[in-house]
Amino acid sequence: MGCNEAVATVYALAFAITQNLSEEQSSFLSAIFVQLGDTIASILAGNALCGSNQCE
Repeated sequence: MGCNEAVATVYALAFAITQNLSEEQSSFLSAIFVQLGDTIASILAGNALCGSNQCE
């Protein structure tokens, strides 16, 4: 999948999810996905740091 297709897919998924949710529910779900992304990034950064023997 190319970049344009990925962007279109994410947009379509977000649109489909929010069609049946209130604004408050959509906002809450958005915050959850942001937290999930940030947590994954933190785990990967920690793994990279520990992999370089600087994790002490």
